[in-house]
Amino acid sequence: MSELRAPKGIDHDNVTAWLTERVPGCTPPLDFSLIAGGHSNLTYAVSDANGARWVLRRPPLGNVLATAHDMVREHTIISALQDTDVPVPPVVGLCTDGSVNGAPFYVMGYVDGTVVRDMPTASSLSVEQRRRASESLIEVLAAVHKTDVAAVGLDELGRHDGYIERQLKRWYGQYQGSQAQNASIDFKQVDEVFDHLSARIPAQQGTAIVHGDYRLDNCMLGADGSIAAVLDWEICTLGDPLADVGLLWVYWTDPGSNAVLPQSSPTSLEGFRLRDEMVAMYGEISGRDVSSIDFYIAFGYWKLTCIIAGVYARYAAGSMGDTSDQEVQGFAHMVSLLAELAADAAEKVA
Repeated sequence: MSELRAPKGIDHDNVTAWLTERVPGCTPPLDFSLIAGGHSNLTYAVSDANGARWVLRRPPLGNVLATAHDMVREHTIISALQDTDVPVPPVVGLCTDGSVNGAPFYVMGYVDGTVVRDMPTASSLSVEQRRRASESLIEVLAAVHKTDVAAVGLDELGRHDGYIERQLKRWYGQYQGSQAQNASIDFKQVDEVFDHLSARIPAQQGTAIVHGDYRLDNCMLGADGSIAAVLDWEICTLGDPLADVGLLWVYWTDPGSNAVLPQSSPTSLEGFRLRDEMVAMYGEISGRDVSSIDFYIAFGYWKLTCIIAGVYARYAAGSMGDTSDQEVQGFAHMVSLLAELAADAAEKVA
């Protein structure tokens, strides 16, 4: 096996042995390939000699901010949701022994479907599939938030109260950590919006599972456009469900509006519901008051600024594998743009 190659982040021999020992019918040699699209935890497609397929997740290469890439946590959440109304991939196993692959990782079953990350993929869907994707995205988000956290064993995933206050402090700390990695990350809007929002936190409407990065391209679509699986649970916790709604609004692009990130642009195509329609739909399905959504939209822009600042710092440090100067500068520009959008959105929060 030693002559077979694998992408960076995979010890071919060790991971092959680990999977073969634990997955009935897994037949070497195994093929590993990096799945494009992730800028945080790394995701790999795995296939064996018989064509069986799995997905492996591991932290980024190199140094990362503490707590941001907890494989055990992500595995725990997906395991807990296996028998709920929330569609998630089947869990195969978790490895916490760093000697196997240099870092913890977990493996999921492969879910067949479509991830919409760009305009060509979205254009391949029919208008009906796009509309169904919009509606299913909200239906599934409401199901995530309706899940009984105690019944699925996630009652201690995080504190139940003070979610926004804790999130503001957490992401501000992550942002400051990114500044320590890269001195060029210095945007006064991030500091100003932090202060503005910290003084205007709405009352939390109950406690729910909060995905933390819920958007179209973090979901797998089935044949009719319905959500087949929700992916990327790495920053999930318990807290205020409207935070997910505000961030989804930020990621969503209406016709004629500018996308905050390249993967947000597909929703401007015909068939996808409008942002405000999505928020209203969530209010109807969940029964929650969405009148304070402007706060959560501003928080979403601000949080995304902090996240992308971290991505930029990792790319600039070479922790995400081979990258070009153009990619690195692209993330720098993205942070600057998002900081301005966060400041603009915060002005609507009285």
